[in-house]
Amino acid sequence: MRPRRSNIKHASMVTSPDHQVKPALFTKKREELSLSSQQLEKLMRGVLSKGACFRFQGKGCSMSPFIKDGDVLTIAPVQASAPCFGDVVVFTHPNTGKLIVHRIIGKKSGSYLTKGDNAPEGDGLISGTAILGRVSKVERDGKKPFLGLGPDRFIIAFVIRTGLLPLLNPAWRFVRFFIRSRPGE
Repeated sequence: MRPRRSNIKHASMVTSPDHQVKPALFTKKREELSLSSQQLEKLMRGVLSKGACFRFQGKGCSMSPFIKDGDVLTIAPVQASAPCFGDVVVFTHPNTGKLIVHRIIGKKSGSYLTKGDNAPEGDGLISGTAILGRVSKVERDGKKPFLGLGPDRFIIAFVIRTGLLPLLNPAWRFVRFFIRSRPGE
């Protein structure tokens, strides 16, 4: 079944060799465009290589509670400065080839040690060339989450690296209860 042209909007435009502008990608209005990890990586690399930011909806719970399934992530290029301890980065895993969003918890000989905030194990050492970009913004239901990417990222990375997060989860739930129940908000 062919979609009606009125239901299609241009998502991006490219110039062909004969300099005619042609649509490069189409999506139906109010529908998601589903891409494989390899397709998403290729598109993300293309956008980030131009110095632009890339937005997409994250899937999975390995970064919970700071990044949750369905959050919209904005990825910034890492060209200006190297990623550092506590940064949340997007990289291609060397063994699986999958696109992963995890936090940097260490650095060794030009490679980075990464781990999901809620993952039982780290990813091993990831080369700097495997890192596509840095998460610069997280949106959940149109709002910015309270913690995760600001100065608190250093404390979070330390807690993740030392394995203290499971011990702190009950305390975090207690604090979150009072943050959410403040009057006037």
